[in-house]
Amino acid sequence: MSTMAAEGEDLVTPSSPTGPNTGPRHLLRTLLPTAAATLAAAAGALLAVGCFLGLYIRPTSDDWCAAWKARDLGVLGITADFYTTQNGRITNAFLSGLLYGGGPAGTKILPTLITVSLTAALVLLGRRLLRALGHTPPLLALTACALALQALLYFAGTRSYQVLLWAPATISHTVPSVIGLWALLLALATLGHPRRAVRTAGLAGALLIGFALGTLSEPFALVSGLLAALTAVLCLPRLRLATTWRPFTWCLLWCAGLALGLAVLYTSPGARWRRAQQPEKPPLLSTAELRATFEDWLRMWDTVTGQWAYLAAAAAGLLLGLAATLRTPHPAPAPGARPGPGAGAGAGRTTRAALLLLPLPVVILGSFAVAAGLRSGYGSTGWTYARTWTSFLLPMELALCGYGVLLGAWAGSRPAVRRPAAAAAATTAALCLTLAAMASLVPHLQQLTTTTVARSIAWDAQNTRIRAEAARGATDVGYRPLHIAGLAEPFFTADYDRDWVAACVSRWYGVDRIHRR
Repeated sequence: MSTMAAEGEDLVTPSSPTGPNTGPRHLLRTLLPTAAATLAAAAGALLAVGCFLGLYIRPTSDDWCAAWKARDLGVLGITADFYTTQNGRITNAFLSGLLYGGGPAGTKILPTLITVSLTAALVLLGRRLLRALGHTPPLLALTACALALQALLYFAGTRSYQVLLWAPATISHTVPSVIGLWALLLALATLGHPRRAVRTAGLAGALLIGFALGTLSEPFALVSGLLAALTAVLCLPRLRLATTWRPFTWCLLWCAGLALGLAVLYTSPGARWRRAQQPEKPPLLSTAELRATFEDWLRMWDTVTGQWAYLAAAAAGLLLGLAATLRTPHPAPAPGARPGPGAGAGAGRTTRAALLLLPLPVVILGSFAVAAGLRSGYGSTGWTYARTWTSFLLPMELALCGYGVLLGAWAGSRPAVRRPAAAAAATTAALCLTLAAMASLVPHLQQLTTTTVARSIAWDAQNTRIRAEAARGATDVGYRPLHIAGLAEPFFTADYDRDWVAACVSRWYGVDRIHRR
């Protein structure tokens, strides 16, 4: 009886009626799982549609060039071609060779592979965060949160097709984030391992993966390098956030790998050729260029902040924090209590505050670095290449979600919030905001679905005709541009000799040239 009474004190407040069907325990068994399941179903439905659209992906723009090079040159051949004549992104070329080498199937399943792998990574990271806070991770709520974050990442922006469905962009700007999260999980699994060989392998992995990402995506390399550098400073043993030099060493090796990869990319013959094609520009650090970059940065953030649906990332985190806290038999430690080992025990208050605020400079400065890189590579319209924003949008969403989890964990431990009425109100509010955000993405996804499917039907008919003409010996075939998502198609320029898309289409079909149909 005494044990039951003691447990009841944690689960039922004096102001709430007692009994087996009241209090936060009853809320845990009814409203919280229902809310998590509802969010998982809503976000999962959106992602399912996005993955299903992979079946209707057809080549456009850079697809044409990657497809014929992977077919005719092989994986190593396209990698060498990227290094010597294109842009120096050897990892990018290697992945493109693997993807396109098997025909169209690779591009069709890539959205599903990205979604599944990113969901798994987010769930595992969320579980580690909640365990560090001293809570039992609720799998359903973790999954719902991971799915909601991805729905926002893919469909809340202005370039959904490029972020999820267009393989050249997903390889360059979406896949790096997936690799980065799994690299972080590798670090968390190996740095504290008792076997020295495992720890050494983890450190070597940081260097190798960093190098690969440095030759895969410059925007991601800039953002992740900034994150690793700031984390390394906080992980200095004298600040007592980390008790050994291992986290600092891992971050240092990660940055070294990124720097080495970027150096190989920048000094490659392909990158030198690409820079030679661009007109002379004022120095990046000149006053005029810095002002122009700042204006581009403001335009980027004006677009992002104009999409209120991103706030659902914080609401989903709040729901996860409440679900984790209210299922914990004992309230979380009060403010000022000594944190557990996973929360940085022994670290000073200033260090813990810096760790809490770490996402802010990463997102702010990282997005500015992306804006600078886009302006340097594409000129005054570079900031509109929103497919590259994934490099800082995912950290932004993770930060919002993380703050929501912390708020939910803190609120869930308050006696006032643990009352059934208050807990139900907080859970319902968080759920309503996330569901409203998911609903706001539906019209855009409907338009994306209509456009993608309609283009695939027209593309298949044209592809059948062109192949039939080429089989009869035609050397000049007609092609009707089938535009989608603002991507280049043949005849994007009046000068045919400069029309690289038309040249790649001709190589793919084995004809000398194409003309507008």
